[in-house]
Amino acid sequence: MTAADFRRIALSLPDAAEGSHFNHADFRAGGKIFATLGLEREGFGVLLLTPEQQAGMVEDAPEIFSPVPGGWGRQGSTRVRLANVTPDILEAALQAAWRLKVAKPGKPRTKGTKRTIAARKIQ
Repeated sequence: MTAADFRRIALSLPDAAEGSHFNHADFRAGGKIFATLGLEREGFGVLLLTPEQQAGMVEDAPEIFSPVPGGWGRQGSTRVRLANVTPDILEAALQAAWRLKVAKPGKPRTKGTKRTIAARKIQ
């Protein structure tokens, strides 16, 4: 996959829009960032997940997913190695990040499991 594929899939999600964050492309739903191409030069897209979702994805596919180094990574920012990810896994991972931003207030953001759709598709 490429940055262009990441962009295309992110923008295919309902109400998704491209913006700019620190001079890098970002993808928003309801004005909230759910993904970026801030690490595109290094070959990564970035998803904004919960730490639990991140842990499940990294556990299931460490060749694809890894925490962003530093504090952002500890908060759930997750790198996606574009050269290694398949279209269906990337789409499911972007959907997971998107869902976190469009969740209705008062509803849980995850379903009590650290495994995401993307992680389950890997198995």
